[in-house]
Amino acid sequence: MNGLTMLWDNAALFATGLQNTLLLFCVSAVCAFGLACGIAFLLEGRQNLPRRLLRGLLDLMRMLPFLIFLYLLYYGLPNAGVRLDVWTAGFIALITYHGAYFAEILRAARIALPAGQAEAAWAHGFINATMYWRILLPQMVMRSGPLFGNQLVCVLKDTAFLSIITLMDLTAAASAVQAKYFVPLPPFILVIALYWSITLIVEALLQRLARRAQKRGLVHE
Repeated sequence: MNGLTMLWDNAALFATGLQNTLLLFCVSAVCAFGLACGIAFLLEGRQNLPRRLLRGLLDLMRMLPFLIFLYLLYYGLPNAGVRLDVWTAGFIALITYHGAYFAEILRAARIALPAGQAEAAWAHGFINATMYWRILLPQMVMRSGPLFGNQLVCVLKDTAFLSIITLMDLTAAASAVQAKYFVPLPPFILVIALYWSITLIVEALLQRLARRAQKRGLVHE
């Protein structure tokens, strides 16, 4: 059986893997970004205890390899009486882990903003929450486009680790075909092409966002 015939015969399996990968990537990326925005806002607070706890969470996620974190959630929690299905464990792992990295990106962008913006907002009567969500956060996001792009690619690549806990994503589909036919090259070349295509789409969307930000004067070339 040639490679193309093998891939065509297993098209439904690859389609399921692609659908699951896109679902994991899109939901996890959006939720991780939302989590990061909330964390970055809480880091603006003046109470030391919440800020230290959040900093500890961020440092922990940056210290742990993603695969170990996933193992702890899926295989470790049952020892404490908590059992998660593969989807729940996958989403929690991706959202928590990459939410921490997104938060670090936002924190760095916040430090780079001129202090005078916050002072001007306070002078005009803005409370901290309104100032953050309406004035600071849009600029933080727009200024961090390239870094967000890199992190989104990391989210996409880390979805492949979920195949280890038996979630049927693209990598799991390729592994299943390889195990069935003992021909590793064609299925994994197809999967590489699909991951590459998704990455190119993400980069195109971010470039469009960057052009819009430049028109609005939020970033400069």
